[in-house]
Amino acid sequence: MDSSRTLDGITPEENAEVQRIHDVILKAMDREIWQIAQFMVTRRDDQLFGSAEFTLREKALRMGAKALETTVNDRKKRGTKGAVSSVPTVARTRVSSDGGRGKS
Repeated sequence: MDSSRTLDGITPEENAEVQRIHDVILKAMDREIWQIAQFMVTRRDDQLFGSAEFTLREKALRMGAKALETTVNDRKKRGTKGAVSSVPTVARTRVSSDGGRGKS
């Protein structure tokens, strides 16, 4: 095993970047985390599941999207540190149907 890697399998430089991104994301989501805490406190035990559960899941999904957006925007500001991998091209594009009846 590479001695420059930590127990998590990342280098000390990557670990520093993890901490920096963590701080950026946490700052961006502080308000949402506060709102989730308020939401949880204002619900009785019998109100935690059902529609409240779906509301909480929706908030969590939005937070995930915000984490992606925040990270991408932060990387744009800082610039990339290496070659960006290219996306392989698709061999053949599928044709969509107009929904009408046609020969099969």
